[in-house]
Amino acid sequence: MDIQVDRRSNRVVVYCAGYLDAASAPELEKVVKPLVEPLAKEERLPVTLDLSGVTYMSSAGVRTLLFLFKMAKQRPIERAPESVPLLRLANISPPVQRVLDMTNLLEELARWEAVPAETAPPAAPGHTYRDLLARVRGVFPAPISDPVRDAYFVQSVARGLNRIDDLKTERPYLGERVKLDYDAARATTLPDQMSTLEETIADLADYMQGVFIWGHPHTQENVIPPTTIPSIIGQLFGSIYNPNVIWDEYSHRVSQAEVEVASMCASLVGYDPAKAVGVFTFGGTGTILYGVKLGVEKALPGAFRDGVRQELKVVSSDAGHYSKLSVLGWLGLGTNNLVTVPTDDDNSMGLAELESILRGLLERAEKIACIVATMGTTDAFGIDNLEYIVRLRDRLADEYELPYRPHVHADAVIGWAWAVFNDYDFDANPMGFPSRTLRSLWDARTNIRALGMADSIGVDFHKTGYTPYVSSLFLCKDRSDLNLITRDTALMPYLFQFGNYHPGVFTLETSRSGGAILSALANLKLLGQEGYRALLGHIVSMAEVLRAKLEEAPHACLVNDYNYGPVTLFRVYPDGVEAKAAYREESTRPELADQLRAHNDYNRRVFDVLHRQMESGEGMALSLTDQYRVTPYGEPILALKSFVMSPFVDEAAMNHLITCIEQARKDERRKI
Repeated sequence: MDIQVDRRSNRVVVYCAGYLDAASAPELEKVVKPLVEPLAKEERLPVTLDLSGVTYMSSAGVRTLLFLFKMAKQRPIERAPESVPLLRLANISPPVQRVLDMTNLLEELARWEAVPAETAPPAAPGHTYRDLLARVRGVFPAPISDPVRDAYFVQSVARGLNRIDDLKTERPYLGERVKLDYDAARATTLPDQMSTLEETIADLADYMQGVFIWGHPHTQENVIPPTTIPSIIGQLFGSIYNPNVIWDEYSHRVSQAEVEVASMCASLVGYDPAKAVGVFTFGGTGTILYGVKLGVEKALPGAFRDGVRQELKVVSSDAGHYSKLSVLGWLGLGTNNLVTVPTDDDNSMGLAELESILRGLLERAEKIACIVATMGTTDAFGIDNLEYIVRLRDRLADEYELPYRPHVHADAVIGWAWAVFNDYDFDANPMGFPSRTLRSLWDARTNIRALGMADSIGVDFHKTGYTPYVSSLFLCKDRSDLNLITRDTALMPYLFQFGNYHPGVFTLETSRSGGAILSALANLKLLGQEGYRALLGHIVSMAEVLRAKLEEAPHACLVNDYNYGPVTLFRVYPDGVEAKAAYREESTRPELADQLRAHNDYNRRVFDVLHRQMESGEGMALSLTDQYRVTPYGEPILALKSFVMSPFVDEAAMNHLITCIEQARKDERRKI
């Protein structure tokens, strides 16, 4: 850019010509800044920027103009009327005018006229940048060993935990469950000034009011576990030192921890650790997304580069988790391209129905990207016959001479942990599980031990691994599959210049916390197979205690009685109704649809009473599913749900649950 300065008796004109961009903006700033800077002692005259010769202005030029006008605002004008601005633009060229119009910059600059220096508000005492820096540094952990500051950090954490502990009562939640005011939340603005560390910790602790205590024996709401002490500390280590496992340069040995966790899980489920690979991702949905994406690349080579140009199908059971719909939507496949397979009474894919559906798709020359096998659903702990699915896939791929193999992903985010029983001696039963528990564990193990046949597996440590959220592992049987989604390192020129671990070349995420990895590693090392067997065996035992009580109750019936895990789905009925017979009839006979709907409503009302009991501190935290299954004639079946996850649940808690259910039925009876 060519810059000429014309100094006159009553003003200074700066003529600009050429490009005002990142290369020339510093030069313009260097020329104009001495003319308008507020700290200069000599007299200053109004300055005009003549932009008639500027043929192009970039974002850097916009920022430079903003900076110069901001500086001019702080400087009074000598020998000039108050109405004359210290800095203004003149003869704006059309290219510059277009940029100014698009950015509304002229309107912004017009407000920045000269003001008397004495009207600028002085900095508040103690609030300058240098005054505040010591306080700002004090809210961070010391970067080098400092006994005083290290002790202060530990004490700060302890104070926060003490405040949380003060919220604990006999109830299954912290503090009080008050009505939430989202309107007030939306009116919240950023504070002008700093708070103290102590005040902030106290404020944060108050936000934990009403949060469930997942380890409480009266909390049986969903597949959300209490977290072990080492896994909490693992997350804390990751929070303090913030390793990003995109590259071992940013995470060092935490990267090795990821490989170790993947290796342990690979050997547990039956993969060859030398060939398998695992990466932590953003949740169970993320594990399905990775699996389906690999299937897309196998069915449609080059889709990563060229996009999805034709319809691809994803096949799953109708009892599978709804996250598969999110995956199809976000991958651009379209939720209409999900093909669901009807399930049997045990909530597993119907095998004949699966073969019929796959053959129908192949006969129509439709491409199947992925088959998602459900290995422990959230609602019913249904487990698909994975061995049959894989062998059927292989047989049909050969029969139809497919140039690819549809990818089989095992959604085992809950069921993976039962792989610790793969080599358990069920005949000798060395851990002494009760007979009902032993049958349940054996039944789950029967299908879980086929996990090693899947092309990929999803593992949620924040479910049956007992770690904090979010800690999910995508495990791939053949590491070469990830070549299908690997990017060229030339596209990331500021990464991967050295080191030996570069998952960032294929991961969806560019930010991956090391805390999730450390918490998973902590529990795998802490519990081992023995600890996980004891933990899972106990929660299944308590579920079996509840099942036995519900089987004896004339007013209740199990609806997932063929599923063997920690989740129990059941319905209750009014007095005078034989529950088991009523459910059997209304779930199969279309003429009883009105009766089914009436009993759905009854169970919803009973649940409302149970929920009020819980909020008062007297009841149990359960959950409700509006559609456990759909009847053959298309009506949803509602069910109450107990999901045992806490090692502190005991028989007394289950007796209390039965009492709460009976009390809720009595309350409903009084209303009638």
